[in-house]
Amino acid sequence: MSSQLHRELTNLVRYSLKDPRIGAPSILEVKVSRDLSVAKVYFGLLDAENSKETEKALNKSAGFLHRELGKMLNVRIIPSLRFYYDDTDLKAQQMDALINEAMKNINPENEIEE
Repeated sequence: MSSQLHRELTNLVRYSLKDPRIGAPSILEVKVSRDLSVAKVYFGLLDAENSKETEKALNKSAGFLHRELGKMLNVRIIPSLRFYYDDTDLKAQQMDALINEAMKNINPENEIEE
C-alpha cells in the first residue's frame, strides 16, 4: 500500500496541484498505519526556506488528494494524508560540507584523501 500511495501521490502532487505555494516537492516516503487509517507522507524540497508554507499547503490539499486517490486506487480504504517536511537530505549535505571543510584544515595541501 505504501509504495502504491507513493507512486500515485508523486504524480498527483507534480501534475494535479496548482497551488503556487507548493512548488516542486519530492515525495520521499509514505508510512501507512497498521489499521490503514493514516498515511504519513514525508517530502523534501530543494529550497528549504519555504518548507513550512509548503507543508501547510500540502496538508490543505490533503482532502483533494484523498479524493483523487479514491478514484485511482482499487482499495476499500484510503488513509487520511498527513504531510511532513523531511530535511534529512539537507542535513546530510550540510554534514558533508562540514566534514570536507574539516578535512581541508587537517590536510595542508587542501586535498581530501580517499
